[in-house]
Amino acid sequence: MAPTYEIDPRCVADWERLEPEMRRAFTAALAKFVADLSAGQGLRAGLRVKRVQGADGVWEMTFAPDGCATFRYGPERRQGQPHVIWRRIGTHAALR
Repeated sequence: MAPTYEIDPRCVADWERLEPEMRRAFTAALAKFVADLSAGQGLRAGLRVKRVQGADGVWEMTFAPDGCATFRYGPERRQGQPHVIWRRIGTHAALR
């Protein structure tokens, strides 16, 4: 079963500003992210997911050389499945 998710309005606006190449890169990484969460075995190293320093509970997934998305985990909506709240998406500089 796939994790549940929600998208912050800022993330929607960020998505609309992304170049098509960045959108494709995120979509490919997202498929792996969802597959890993669904399997419940942890996230593969290639997704480059790490905690954001100084931002409690916020994680970053790097999906391209200059592309990252931030998220946090929210309360489960479906028992046993993580709930992901996508916060921002864009270049490293844009998200600073």
